[in-house]
Amino acid sequence: MSGTPDPDLLLVADHAEIRRQVARVAAEIEADHPRGLTVVSVLKGSVMFLADVVRELDVPVHVEFIGIAPFDGNEKRARLVKDVERSVTDAEVVVVTGTFDTGLTADFITRHLAAGSPRSIKVATLADKPARRLLPASPDYAAFEAPDRFLLGYGLDYAGRYRNLVDLWAVDGTALVDDPDRHVPALYGASQQPA
Repeated sequence: MSGTPDPDLLLVADHAEIRRQVARVAAEIEADHPRGLTVVSVLKGSVMFLADVVRELDVPVHVEFIGIAPFDGNEKRARLVKDVERSVTDAEVVVVTGTFDTGLTADFITRHLAAGSPRSIKVATLADKPARRLLPASPDYAAFEAPDRFLLGYGLDYAGRYRNLVDLWAVDGTALVDDPDRHVPALYGASQQPA
């Protein structure tokens, strides 16, 4: 963090700690899938975590991407907006997410992929938020357990902002609704102005 202190910002993990946890998660995944696997990244929040995890794997990896319109007040269910391009039949699949909170997104994706008859499906997440769980589910691999706050950085964003930060931050999400650029000076330097 290069700007002025902001009492609303809570550092969940700096880049060095993220690297250590990514290596641990990758080692766990590799131990469970020594012959290789298909990794399915949930767009967009998991992309940095995905890239770092797969670079740590010393087994054959096929990377796929899936996108869904998230659950919100207007949608009663998730909607697939981008599907995997390659069949997952007989594959050992690890779904990679940025966050695992309610369990609804992971449940939707794993049920969708299960229709393709993979050999196995597991879920890896950067940040597990068990306080928000609505379904009795947990990720198989988690880099961090995070507080019940909005997360920014290392691929996670608010309205397209903050995704490129190398550290992982927790903030009050309600403050971002009123001012999405609220944390720009603190996280990018006091002289930075929002684009």
